[in-house]
Amino acid sequence: MTMPHKNKTLAAFFASIFGGIGAHRFYLYGKKDLWAWGHIVLFPLSVFAGFIEALVIGLTPDEKWDAQHNRDSGRQTHSGWLLALVLVITFGGGAIAVIAAIARTFDLLYTGGAYG
Repeated sequence: MTMPHKNKTLAAFFASIFGGIGAHRFYLYGKKDLWAWGHIVLFPLSVFAGFIEALVIGLTPDEKWDAQHNRDSGRQTHSGWLLALVLVITFGGGAIAVIAAIARTFDLLYTGGAYG
């Protein structure tokens, strides 16, 4: 019996865009994955974890990805430019989110939230 092929680019995209609700974990491991449910419970914090997981997924070598997720699929992963684009956008979005969180924290800490 062949298992469905898990697309690395799609998993990285899910982690980048929907990482806060654990969509990538549900895609890779199904409804029984406790970490996926943990993403939903810890939604605001898990958004940042989603960015990191997207980078980890995308930077995993294809051979290691296939050994871990596509052992019985009968197909091999061939990452291309679309994955690179997802990673660049993820890195940029994650950097913006971290800078915004730091700026808002300092705003609240030093001005009492006077700037919004």
